Amino acid sequence: MRTVELLLDEAADLVVREAWRRLADAGLPSQARHRSPTNSPHLTLAACPELTAPIRWELAQVAADLPLPVRFTGVVRFERPTSVLAWSLDLDSALAGLHQRVWEAVASDSRPESLSPFHRPGRWSPHITLGRTRRSGAFAGRRIPELLPAPPLSVRLTTLRSYDTETGALEILEPSP
Repeated sequence: MRTVELLLDEAADLVVREAWRRLADAGLPSQARHRSPTNSPHLTLAACPELTAPIRWELAQVAADLPLPVRFTGVVRFERPTSVLAWSLDLDSALAGLHQRVWEAVASDSRPESLSPFHRPGRWSPHITLGRTRRSGAFAGRRIPELLPAPPLSVRLTTLRSYDTETGALEILEPSP
């Protein structure tokens, strides 16, 4: 499976990593415990079985529109089927439009059943994961906002990349020349 992700600007990346550290120091599930060199704060837009030539062409068009300014809106928790703690992002028209373009690109050359319903426009909740675990309710009843640094007021999504879940390889998806 190949993900399509956006990376944060350097300042926002550092604040997210600080949040990861604070969660880990408090003994809570944290992305800081994910030791892979490919682990970095990111926003997942979609995932598909492979990045075919038509998908790559469309994604190069999307990459040309970066950077994209976004805003964090607060802490969010998901239980699906893992417990996830994240900072949510405002789904303004620019981010919604970029996401729609990515979804259409991957959907145009993939079997519908191979795409995650969580990434489908209208269902997608843009967020930056802070911690994840298979333990249901791991973040419930905790005073999480007091533990975390304040999210940055302004953030830029700067780089489009893909992660290959089978090989662990990362690929930066460049704008077309």
